[in-house]
Amino acid sequence: MTSPPANDRLEIEVQDFGPIVHAKLDLRPMTVFVGPSNTGKSYLAVLIYALHQFLGGVGQRHPGIRRFAFWRSPFSHTVPELTAEIVSAYAQLAQKISDVSLGQEDTSIVLPDIIIESLRSEFDDFGHAMGLEILRCFGMDATGALIRRGRSERAKIAIRHRNSDNDVALEHELSIGPHMAEFHGDVPTRVHIPSTGKDIRSLHYDLDDIRFHFRDVSSVSEHQWSGEWPMAYLAVTSSLIDLMLHRMFGDFDLRGFYLPADRTGVMHAHRAVVSAMVDSAPLVGLRPATRTPLLSGVLADFLGETVRFDDVPSPRRSRVSRQSKDGVATEIEKNILHGTIGLEQSEFIKFPHFTYRPDGWKEDLPLMHASSMVSELAPVVLYLRHLVQPGNVLIIEEPESHLHPAAQVEFTRQLAKLVQAGYRVIITTHSEWILEELANVVQRSELQPEELTTVSESDAALTADQVGVWLFRPKRRPRGSEVVHVSLGDSGLYDAGFDDVAIALSNDGAKIYNRIGRNE
Repeated sequence: MTSPPANDRLEIEVQDFGPIVHAKLDLRPMTVFVGPSNTGKSYLAVLIYALHQFLGGVGQRHPGIRRFAFWRSPFSHTVPELTAEIVSAYAQLAQKISDVSLGQEDTSIVLPDIIIESLRSEFDDFGHAMGLEILRCFGMDATGALIRRGRSERAKIAIRHRNSDNDVALEHELSIGPHMAEFHGDVPTRVHIPSTGKDIRSLHYDLDDIRFHFRDVSSVSEHQWSGEWPMAYLAVTSSLIDLMLHRMFGDFDLRGFYLPADRTGVMHAHRAVVSAMVDSAPLVGLRPATRTPLLSGVLADFLGETVRFDDVPSPRRSRVSRQSKDGVATEIEKNILHGTIGLEQSEFIKFPHFTYRPDGWKEDLPLMHASSMVSELAPVVLYLRHLVQPGNVLIIEEPESHLHPAAQVEFTRQLAKLVQAGYRVIITTHSEWILEELANVVQRSELQPEELTTVSESDAALTADQVGVWLFRPKRRPRGSEVVHVSLGDSGLYDAGFDDVAIALSNDGAKIYNRIGRNE
């Protein structure tokens, strides 16, 4: 299997994190985690989700966790020591960027070393807030709980990104200790200046403010130095960081969505669970400790998003249009559910009620009265129809749950079509059927156009570069698990150990049969 192009690669490496001794993998449009239970698949998936939440800016909705300069915690410094040299460098940068008028072609500007250093200090300062978001997603209250047991040192998380503009990959490291997380990041030497968009408009506004206040550095008063300049500094560094996010962290700056395991139980108890618990998700360090079990941030986000669909129909239009052209969501209903998922809303209380209407029926069933397969896939349909957009990252735990093997195969094809449509997908799985169909999906891409007409589901095809399969396997010394890349074997399948189970079962069956034969 070939690797993704070297000029467009996003890699994450973890050490002593949860049960994982070591893992090093590149994230692809379709990323698959497979392996025995308790080896860290969900641990790594939740970590990836937390990074998307933090770097994608969704963490802004949690009080006290603000992105970069505007969410500074009480533990962080306020503004670095300011000098006339720093002020002058920013004033010159302001002039250069102002020369890039709105409407021109995108360009990039080389950053002076003194600004690179000031930005690096900003990034180094947000380790604490990043640690808070990771803890929130895991539902933990201390960073020490994230470190692999048996180790008294630290867990380490490295992110490496290389794009077409970077000859050398940028590397960032988050070090998690028993009580605190520290972050150190590489800052690119250039900042990309888009010709349009809210980020560049915001930056122009901030830089105009700097030019207005600091036209002549020598004339800056003590009041301006201590009052106006720090606010201008925070504003412009925040805008610069926004422009740098994708360059520094690749697709981690995309919005992520997480569909946890046991979706069936959650959807059946949705109304009671949401009303009683969604507001109790821990905001670590922001509220007093409690003995009441709390939801993890992953589950709280899942429940919260299901009551905040952006296009919930009005009471007078109680069902989602059956004719909506929503691609994969409709295909899942048609080919797997054989019915449609509905969303109703009370006229008096803005709270969704989920339904299922089997094909040919004239009335809806409450979702809790539908089969477990329907309840399992209903959140996928709803997320695709109301929340997830092309370019987003969708993480699904155990997509095979409550699905017949044939349904697992069809669902794998639909996930491949999602990737083709520009979504990024990460799944954790124990399913041989999913891996076998995924192998078919990759091999279809190697067929010539005239050959595709001779195979089934010819439109469900992804290249080997688009798919990454990673096996989590137990490790004795040191105790924990390791993660290795799995390629397509000579047999055309991903070797994840399922054949070993099948062979052992066959051998056991033969022994039992032979024993029965001798006893007759």
